[in-house]
Amino acid sequence: MTTKMVYSFTEGNAKMKALLGGKGANLAEMTRTGLPVPPGFTITTEACHAFFRSGNRIADDLQQQIQLALKQLESEKGQLFGDPFQPLLVSVRSGSVTSMPGMMDTILNLGLNDETVEGVAVLTQNARFAYDCYRRLIQMFGNVVLGIEAFHFESLLHRLKRDLGALQDQDVTAEGWRQLITEYKLCVRKFAGIDFPQNVYDQLMLAVEAVFKSWNNQRAQVYRRINRIPDDQGTAVNVQSMVFGNKGDDCGTGVVFTRNPSSGENALFGEYLINAQGEDVVAGVRTPHTIETLKKEMPGMYVQLERVCKQLEQHYKDMQDIEFTVENAKLYVLQTRNGKRNAQAALKVAVDLVSEGVISREDALQRIEVSHLDQLLHRGIDESAVTDVLAVGLPASPGAASGRVAFDADTAAEWHQSGKQVILVRPETTPEDIHGVLAAEGVLTSRGGMTSHAAVVARGMGKPCVCGCEEVRIDLELGQMIAGSRTIEEGDWITLDGGSGRVIHGVVPLKEATATQELLQILQWADQIRTLRVYANADNPEDAEIARGFGAEGIGLCRTEHMFFSPTRLAEMQRMIMADSLEERKAALNQLLPMQQADFEGIFKAMDGLPVTVRLLDPPLHEFLPKVSELQQKLEDTDLELDKMQLKKMIRKVQSLHESNPMLGHRGCRLGIVYPEIYDMQIEAIFKAVSVCIDQGVAVHPEIMIPLVGDVSELKILRELVDEVADQVLGAVKKRVCSYKVGTMIEVPRAALTANKIAAYADFFSFGTNDLTQMTYGYSRDDAEGKFLAHYLDKKLLPHNPFQVLDSEGVGQLIDLAVTAGRTVKPNLKTGICGEHGGDKDSIAFCHRTGLDYVSCSPFRIPMARIAAAQAAIEHQVYAVRLEKAKVV
Repeated sequence: MTTKMVYSFTEGNAKMKALLGGKGANLAEMTRTGLPVPPGFTITTEACHAFFRSGNRIADDLQQQIQLALKQLESEKGQLFGDPFQPLLVSVRSGSVTSMPGMMDTILNLGLNDETVEGVAVLTQNARFAYDCYRRLIQMFGNVVLGIEAFHFESLLHRLKRDLGALQDQDVTAEGWRQLITEYKLCVRKFAGIDFPQNVYDQLMLAVEAVFKSWNNQRAQVYRRINRIPDDQGTAVNVQSMVFGNKGDDCGTGVVFTRNPSSGENALFGEYLINAQGEDVVAGVRTPHTIETLKKEMPGMYVQLERVCKQLEQHYKDMQDIEFTVENAKLYVLQTRNGKRNAQAALKVAVDLVSEGVISREDALQRIEVSHLDQLLHRGIDESAVTDVLAVGLPASPGAASGRVAFDADTAAEWHQSGKQVILVRPETTPEDIHGVLAAEGVLTSRGGMTSHAAVVARGMGKPCVCGCEEVRIDLELGQMIAGSRTIEEGDWITLDGGSGRVIHGVVPLKEATATQELLQILQWADQIRTLRVYANADNPEDAEIARGFGAEGIGLCRTEHMFFSPTRLAEMQRMIMADSLEERKAALNQLLPMQQADFEGIFKAMDGLPVTVRLLDPPLHEFLPKVSELQQKLEDTDLELDKMQLKKMIRKVQSLHESNPMLGHRGCRLGIVYPEIYDMQIEAIFKAVSVCIDQGVAVHPEIMIPLVGDVSELKILRELVDEVADQVLGAVKKRVCSYKVGTMIEVPRAALTANKIAAYADFFSFGTNDLTQMTYGYSRDDAEGKFLAHYLDKKLLPHNPFQVLDSEGVGQLIDLAVTAGRTVKPNLKTGICGEHGGDKDSIAFCHRTGLDYVSCSPFRIPMARIAAAQAAIEHQVYAVRLEKAKVV
């Protein structure tokens, strides 16, 4: 039986998203509800899979289904595809399952050729319109289907307008468009080696092929990787009868959001152009008018649009992003989708929809993209330092950033790789610039509006963006930006304020953000739902205070080695390492003890009443000493004999501490066993700080973590040391008040495999997922990320970077095994993770499913982790309900 791979808009619905793609499912749903949608049909995602399986070829069966659907469309429209007297014109657009705005390809006005263009001119009595549509088709077809660089067409268009003295496209006459069409055809012949196809069926099939192929273009692959969209989704193709916004002054095209995507305000937000096609708005080739202007200029049309917007938002129960066209004063809806929004808008829309009774708290939480909360939790412009505003454009995406000006995406990406902060500055961005937008701190464009490509992509990535900044002129050839009488060269520093649209010369100090009421409300709901506790990684009292302010329920990782790197402490640390005897080493440690104690006191006070997990010294000792090359240079530069003796001694020590593989060498608990006096000092400092805090009325809950345990004997001997020092420092009374815990960081695979034995001496397991990932994969993180991991990801050998997203199949299996084994010995064994994965949404979901007690992450990621933990609880509950229903069935 033949598989159905083409569906009319009248046959589908919103539930068929996996088959019809998001756009196709929504077009079918809007058709079903009676909205004014131009008729058409959708070629399914399954057809896309079949296309790739057959070596990028459209099978005969699919061609026949497309032709049948085309016949039905001809019947609906009363027009014929390729007919010179009543020509049917169509658009061909991508439609992925997960929204990927601007990442794949679109071709408009298909069906025009040398004959049908004359028919359109006669039918519309508007030759200028007909030839404008034809030149657009040749340009889009040449670029998208035939792979001709867009600038070849753009340069011809600019030359024509210059020669005719035309400021805007609308000023070009029919004869001018005829001339350009001739030049465009020659351009196609020159760069593609073929003539522009006059057979309209060839146009259609080639366009469908091109849209399928665009699923694997570079920008689409980058976007999917950033947003973790599966590569096997594929794209549908939507073939839709054309309606024209470029027929005259009672025509237009635009994009409207049912709420403001930058602020979340419940008011229509968008832009439109009179006498234009949709690509003119999103490509930013003209600066459009606001929807508010439409209310004044075409009030009847505004009322129609407002009614449609309310209907769609109520139907989908979310803010909608709607593309529309007005042809001869009649409104058509071309697309709707859930609108992309920045973090603050997402919070406000979610909270408002709950208060309006449209969605539940759980729905609201599920709609928050936790990775975008960065823009709320970091910095904005310090207004007191703003003195030199170069220009003001449209505030397209909030936030603030400083960087060096880069005028092309490749330069931005290259500079970012070398560690430079970059602002990408372009006349307008295109989907080909996505790698530059990704690399940049922020984006500035001189053309385009609030719904242009740059604005939409920057908002989606949570980056500041200023668009339509017509006060600046960008000269790409000279590598300059002109703002009034000022010239900014490539490499100069500027600051963007995406919230106000200001472009500021130089580096402006940024200030910390404050939590909005909507964020606080969402966090309150999250805290009521989640079961995972959220701790912080904090190494000093200041970080601990910030973490508590963000809602941390404890410190999951305090890295004591970070306390030794200030100049005064580092000198004592180096003296301890250089010691020739135990007495010398202890003398240096005695100098370090009060310093460590003071830090612990500050952290305990900041976290009054909450647990604080302190990891004893973990890195190898050579990390606290200069490199041999630096010491040898100093040796060459000094003339003092005493300095030379000291330097030679230090060189010998560094050489003696050298290890072939330091990650697997003399570090962690191995240091504490060989040099127990080091751990003895740290444990004493912890308990002395505990004693002081108890005396001051601070509720202290210390948890001492032994790093890098691989065998139970290591933990046993060091636990005995902890208990011994606790007895000496605290005494019986304070030990009862304190109730400290001793546990280990599970980061060696053998520790996970023997967790049942290790649990006998542990009160908690903290999974150090960074090192556990390194040792499970056999990767050195620095080497892997610097040399081959990117290649693995490009080749799809790995689904994600395992240092960013927890490997649930391998590393996760070890965690699951260790938790289960440990709790067979101690049912109440406390478990959590403290690697960088503690702030990653997917990793947090794994921790919830595995039954961990907490995740620990950097202070600024705590709000994200709180929301992600609630989302995991909701998802797990939904999954459990589905599972139960399946069992019943």
